[in-house]
Formats: sequence, structure tokens, C-alpha cells
Amino acid sequence: MEKAGQFCFTHPTGKDIYLYTLRNANGAEVLITNYGATILGYKIIMPDKTINDIVLGLDNVQDYLTTDYLKNHPFMGAAVGRYANRIKSARFTIDDKEFEVSKNWNGDQLHGGFDGFDKKVWDFVSFDEKCNILHLKYFSADGEEGFPGNLEVNICFELNDDNDLIYEYTATCDQSTAVNLTHHNYFNLNNGEGTIEEHELRIHSDKILEQDENLVTTGNYIAVDSTKYDFTEFHRIGERMNGGYDQSFVIDKKTDQLAIVAEALSKKSGIKLQVLTNEPVVHFYTGQGFPKLKGKNGVEYGPFSGFCLETQKHPNAINISKFPNTILRPGEKYHQKNVYKIGIR
Repeated sequence: MEKAGQFCFTHPTGKDIYLYTLRNANGAEVLITNYGATILGYKIIMPDKTINDIVLGLDNVQDYLTTDYLKNHPFMGAAVGRYANRIKSARFTIDDKEFEVSKNWNGDQLHGGFDGFDKKVWDFVSFDEKCNILHLKYFSADGEEGFPGNLEVNICFELNDDNDLIYEYTATCDQSTAVNLTHHNYFNLNNGEGTIEEHELRIHSDKILEQDENLVTTGNYIAVDSTKYDFTEFHRIGERMNGGYDQSFVIDKKTDQLAIVAEALSKKSGIKLQVLTNEPVVHFYTGQGFPKLKGKNGVEYGPFSGFCLETQKHPNAINISKFPNTILRPGEKYHQKNVYKIGIR
């Protein structure tokens, strides 16, 4: 079954790295590698038959392992876990037992630690070329980056004939543990060219989560009204950003049902992106810390080359009792569903 993908190279761990292509009836393609469950490309066929690749990425999978890329690691297109965003002081307590996880962000933990899911070789499960569905899984061992319990994570990617990308995470454990997954795609709806400052954005949220000086969630809510974070109506991303955004927005919904949480539009390309999720938070990041890199097709990437809409549970919720639960227990199943819905004006 591995032959369904294109062999790229053998990872230093001895596991083989493949590149998989989901291709629909319209000719749209999504390129995914089992290294980090990383999305390398999301190519939309435009009305004039040109290709618009709406996510940032590198030309070759090997490039994601280079020192130049990893020294200012932007998590481009990768799966993030066990715990997305930041954990205060890189520690938490479950059932009166304290756990200390790896500190890779100013004494806190960011995106699962030094060697998170983004750097792991995921195992191939299946690839249904007719239905355009790729299934990968990763087994995270007890103690990895300090997290308790064995955790099995599955992700399924599907590209439908409306050019929408659907992906779902599920996870199970054998010991109570902290889980909060996301995917770290950088969007640029102008084929990855230029900055995203002229893109327009709407976020279905009237409050953000307060953050400390290290961008760790404190537990307090802040209303977006009359602030630069008010995206309840469409605004240009660059209109009020003052150095950029790196902020968690709490979604205006009462259930865990799939719902539209954010919408982005490029008037230049005519592409509209809607993000749907069953999660309660979307973290909006404008890539101000993005390193200068040579991206696909020789395009030079840098700050503000792309924006992220990272769907997740409340950051640092493992340490804030009033936030929704992020403890997964044996016998329970973690489930996250997301849709990137594409329209062309």
C-alpha cells in the first residue's frame, strides 16, 4: 500500500518518508507527507486554468529537515501535538499528580515540545485514491516530551470535488493525559506571493483569551469590541495589526458541532476560504516571526507571507479549571473535525 505514495527518502530513524497526492475531478491537488503529517501544497484550478497554491510550503520534503528550516521552525503545514499552543511553566496536574513536560518556549512549552508531532514520521494506514482519502497514524509513547500515557493519534485527509479539504483527528490513550491538537497551515490566497496584509478576514468571535508577556493564556477573557481584534465583520488583515497577530479567539457557538469559525478573502485572486471546525477556539497568527526562506517555485517567504487559523481547544486549559476540559482518559476518544471550504468569486 505504501506504493500509493511517492518515496522520498529514508529518515534517520530508519522509517521511509513518502509524498501523497490527493487529486479531485477538477484537477485540484493536496500534497501531504507522512513526515509530520505535513501539508506541502493545496492547489486550486482557477477559472482561467492557472494554478493557485494557497498554502505555503517547500519544494521538497527533505527541505523540512534542514538546519536552515529548523533553526527558526515555523511548523509550516504540520500536525501539532500532543498539546498545541503554550502550557504555562511546562507543567500541569492530573488527578493530584504533577507532570513536567519539555520547556522549549521561555520556560513554557510550545506546540508539544522540542520533538513534537510535527517532526515525527507518521505511519501509513491507507490511501483511497478513488475517494481521495489518506489515513495516517502516530503512536506517542508514554513519557514522550514528558507527557503521561501511550497515545495513538489518527488523522484522515479528504479532498472532495468542491475543492474542500476535510481533515479529522482522533486519539485514544491508556493513561489520563493532556491532548490538544491542531494543524499549522499558513495560507496565502495569492499563490503564496507577496504578503497577506491585503487579505480580508472575518472571525466569528466576540472575545479573545488574555495572554501574558510570553503569550501564555491567563484564563481571562477580553471583549474584542473597539480593539484591533474585532473581526466580527470583514477587515483587511493589515489594517490595524501593529506588528501582527498571535491571538486565540473564542468562537461564538454553544456546542461541539461543526461550524464556520473564520473566513478569509483575497480580492486579488478571488478566492474565499471558510474554516469550519468542531473546536471552541481558533488561533490567528500572521507569521510576523516567519523566517526568511525560499519557498515553493523560488518564492521568497518572510514575515507576513502567510496567516494561520489554528483550530484547537483553549490553550493552557490543562492549568485553568474554568476552561473546557483537555484531559483525555482511557476509554474516551478525542475527536476534532475541520473543513477548509473553498470558493472562487
